[in-house]
Order: sequence, then C-alpha cells, then structure tokens
Amino acid sequence: MIRLVLLLVLLAAVAFGASWIADRPGELVMVWQGWRLETTVPVALAALAAFSFVLLVLAKLVSLILKSPRLFASGSRRRRREKGWQALSRGLLAIGAGDGARARAARDEAAKLLPHEPLTHLLAAQSAQFDGDGNLAAKSFRLMLEAPETRLIALRGLYMEARRAGEAASASAFAEEAAREAPSLAWAVDAVIEARCADGDYAGAREVLERRMAGRGVDRATHRRHRAVLLAAEAMALETADPAVAKERAVEAVRLAPTLVPAAAVAGRLLGAGGDLKRAAKVLATAYEASPHPELAEAYAHLRPGDSAQDRLKRVRVLAAKAPSHPESLIALAHATIDAQEFAEARAVLSPLVEEPTQRICLLMAELEARETADVGKAREWAARAVRAPRDPAWIADGVVSEQWAAVSPVSGRLDAYVWAVPPGVTATPLLEHEAERVRNAIAAIPAPQAPLPEPVAETPAAPETQAPAVVAVPAPKPEAAPAPVLNGAKKAAPIIAEPPLPDDPGPLSEGEDANAPRTH
Repeated sequence: MIRLVLLLVLLAAVAFGASWIADRPGELVMVWQGWRLETTVPVALAALAAFSFVLLVLAKLVSLILKSPRLFASGSRRRRREKGWQALSRGLLAIGAGDGARARAARDEAAKLLPHEPLTHLLAAQSAQFDGDGNLAAKSFRLMLEAPETRLIALRGLYMEARRAGEAASASAFAEEAAREAPSLAWAVDAVIEARCADGDYAGAREVLERRMAGRGVDRATHRRHRAVLLAAEAMALETADPAVAKERAVEAVRLAPTLVPAAAVAGRLLGAGGDLKRAAKVLATAYEASPHPELAEAYAHLRPGDSAQDRLKRVRVLAAKAPSHPESLIALAHATIDAQEFAEARAVLSPLVEEPTQRICLLMAELEARETADVGKAREWAARAVRAPRDPAWIADGVVSEQWAAVSPVSGRLDAYVWAVPPGVTATPLLEHEAERVRNAIAAIPAPQAPLPEPVAETPAAPETQAPAVVAVPAPKPEAAPAPVLNGAKKAAPIIAEPPLPDDPGPLSEGEDANAPRTH
C-alpha cells in the first residue's frame, strides 16, 4: 500500500513538472560546425532523455558482451551445483529407504559434481555404513572433520564406528572431544559418563554432568536425579573400602533424590553402622513408602547389628505399615516371622499371596514347611513349583536383567536406565537363587529320621546226616534299605514316595546308574 502511494506521488510530481515546462516553452539555439539548431526546451529535454537511454542500452550491451565468458562459466557451475544437490537429495532419501544401489549411484554422481561438499562426504559415509564398509565410512567421516559445520557429525560417526569395531579407547576419545566442543550434546555426554563410570571415575562423570548443566543441555530436575545416581554408584563402590566417603556420597544422593532406592539402601546401611539409627530409619522409611523394595526392607530389618529375631520382626512391622497392602511388605513380614518362629503369623501373612504365588512366595512357603513341620515332601513340592511360578521384579535396563543396580545401562550407556519391574521372557529372577539357598539351609537343618532296628532271624533246624547240606545263596543286604514293617504278623512293603527335587537337586538315580559317578544336567 505504501509503495502504491509513493508511486502515485512520483507520477503526480512528473506530471506536474512536465506541465510546468510545457507552459514555459522557451527557445534553445545551438550552433556547432556551421550547423544551427533551434528548438524548444521541452523538445530538447526529450531528445536528451532519449539520447541518454540509448547510451545506457549500448553500455549494457557492451558490458554483457565483455562479461559473457564469466557468466557462461557461472551458469555452468550453477547448473552443476544444482545437479549435485539433487544427487545428494536422492542419495539421502535412498539411504532412508534402504535402497543401497540407488544410494551408491547418487553417491558417485555427487562425488563428481560436488567433490568438496561436506554433505557429499556424509552421503559417502552413510552409504559405506549401509554396505558394512567401516574403513570407507571412517575415512569419509575424517574428511568431514575439516569443515566446522560437519565436525560434530563426523565425531559422532567416528565414535559409532569405533564402538562397532570394539575400540573402546578410540570411542571414548571421540566422545570426549565432542563433549568439550558441545557440552550440551546428549550422546557425547552419555558416552563420556559411560566410559568414566566403567573406569570407576564417578567424580569425572559428575564433572561432565556439571558442564552439561552449565551449557543448559538438561533441566534442573533431571540434573539433580542424574547427579544422585552417580553419587549412589560411587557410594556403593566405596561402601567397603572407604565407608566414611561412601556415607558422605550416599547422604548427598538421598538429599538430591530421596526416593532413589540404591542411594537410600546404602545410606541406611552406613548410617546404621555408624550408630545414627534414627536418621537411617527415616531415610529407609521415606524411600520404602515411595517405592517398596526388598533391599530397603532388608536394610531396615538389620538396621542394628546383633538384634534378636523378635526385635527385627517388630521393626519390620513398623516398616510394613508404610505400605501395608504391597506384596513386598507381606514378603518382608513373612521373612521376619519365619526367622522369629512365628509360623502361624507367617502363614496368615502369606495366605493372600499363595493363590497366585510368584517364585519368591513359593520358596517362602517351602521354607515355612521345612521349618515349621519338618515336612521335606511339602518343602520340595513348593520348591519345585517355584521353577514354573511367575517371575518377581528385578532390575532391568534396555532388556537386560541384572542382579545389581548400576548407574548406566550395559547396552546403551544411558544414565539412570535401570528400573525395578517384572522382566519379560525371563524364567528366573536374580533373587531366586538367594531364596533357594534359604530353603536348602532349612531342609538341611531337619534331623534325619531314625531307622528301625532289624528283626531277629529265627534259627533253622540242621539237616539230617543222610542228606547233603543245602547251599542257599543269600543276597548281601543293602545298608541304606530299612526292613519292611510287620503288621499283624505279615510283612507289608513300605510305600515309596517320589519327592520333587529342589531347583538344584538332580533327582533320584536312574536304574543302573552309579551313585558315586559324576552326574551331568
């Protein structure tokens, strides 16, 4: 709108000027080389304007003729560049679509048309990765290091190639360089933290995390959580070697993330060992109320060393009241009641869980049967059911089930990747062996039944002298076989009960098998 107004104003000014000159025609006389020219001022001005226009056109034509070689070369380069960009586009789309042949053709065309373009090297590297040629891919990524705009892409590509080749030191070096240049780059920070955690350098991992926070690569809540995870991992590593430093790290981790189970567990153990029972109980109870976990219950039960089983039971009852309906609370109560020999209460606690028992519930029932009734048969029956029972929760990170929590994932290196959940497609949890050991100890503590004394054998009368003495083959008695009981003067065979084996019991011997020979499973 403004341009239109300005144009109208300009046209009005020109019209006004032309009208003003037309109203004042005047005369213009020019004498040159015997020629005399007489005209009016408007005509002279019009002739001057036409002459100027012709000169301008001629100047443009001359300039175009002089610049034509350069313009032709520039146009050729422009067309070549456009074809190169089209080849790059086709190649990248072919890589995304999984068309290796088309990607290679586009790569070759782009290399001819745009040999020094960084994206050409990127296409060559991705095409080589698609073909499985790691050397060519690494070579292409190294060429990309020279361009600032593709340097980070090249470092990531070299990092991935080094990891694929199993060169951990080279991969760590590339990640360190990328993290220095871009502290907020997520993949580089995660890779550096993974490498330093693998070396036990948790302080160095926290330093990288602080640089990422300074570069605003992560929000404050996530930063606090990740820092707590690294502190908890360091506290677990130093719990035995340096308890004082481990307690300091664990307490700081709990301050940053009160519901982080590993941090609360190690802090509770170390505070309890140091005599600060009230603070340790508060830390464990707070974490347990948010996330009931067997490690927290175990640490809470054994908060004070030397306590009797009844004292531990009283303490576990207080903790279970934080989450009374949670299965972990019932399992912790069952453990404590069995240890305190409160077997009736243990059965009452486990009764809501035995309808659909998990592996740990089955093993708890086996231990209860062994310790309360000394019934080996029922104990072995429950232990056998544990093998086919549903699984219990365990630590899982990227599909890997681990017996212990760790700061980073063993697969992707991601920080704070472990979650406490039921592992899919796994037949046993890490806690199964621990619970089975309790069952084996309980069954081993059952005294063996006393074997009955053998019956006296009646003497047979001697044979007459006229007859040859009879030779009777008497089989050797088996030391482990007890004689059959006598009922109403008649011998009755003892019943044979097949007892289901424990998960580590090889079962009864097969016929003809040597009891002393080693057995394979």
